[in-house]
This record gives sequence, structure tokens and C-alpha cells, in this order.
Amino acid sequence: MNLILRFILELAALAGIGMAAFQFSDGVIAYLASILCVTTAATLWGVFNVPGDPSRSGHAPVRVSGPVRLSLELIILFGGSLSFYLAGYAWIALSHAWLITLHYAFSAQRVGWLLKQ
Repeated sequence: MNLILRFILELAALAGIGMAAFQFSDGVIAYLASILCVTTAATLWGVFNVPGDPSRSGHAPVRVSGPVRLSLELIILFGGSLSFYLAGYAWIALSHAWLITLHYAFSAQRVGWLLKQ
């Protein structure tokens, strides 16, 4: 269940990032900014991994340490929450941030593993 929550949080973070990028731009630039920001965040999420991460495929196109990966996850996920807030959706931002905190509370073993890598 926690992996499903994590997947939903990832998608929501990307949606928030896209919404904020779209809202702070005009015309065609809004679409391009939204696509660029979402693509960049998704690429960072998928490429920078810790080898052998039990919650992922175990493959790491670009190998990073556990603390770097954990920092990247937190930046993107809470960046999504901040993006919802900046786009004018405060209740979604707070709900998203609360669910991220809940997810990491249930992922204490993985967080410990990442910090040791």
C-alpha cells in the first residue's frame, strides 16, 4: 500500500509542478514551461538512483548515494506541494505535504537504508 501511495504522491507532485509552471506563464510559453518542468522533474526522479534500492528496480542509470537520492525525492515531492500552494491550491498543498510525511513515516526502514548508502 505504501508503494501505491508513493506512486500517487509522485504523480501529484508532477501535476503540481506542471500547474504552477503553467500558471506563471502566458500563451504558448505556459505549455512549454509546464512540459519542460514536468519532464525535468520526472527525468531526475527516474535517472538518479541508488544501486540495489529495494523500492525501485535496483538499476541505477546514474548512481548516487542514498542521502543524495533521499534529498532529491524530498525536493521533488515537497516541491510539488509548494507548487500546488503557489498555484493557489493551499488545501491540496497541505494534504500532499501531510501524505508525504505519512509515507516517509511508514518508510522508516528504507530511509535508514538510504542514509547508510
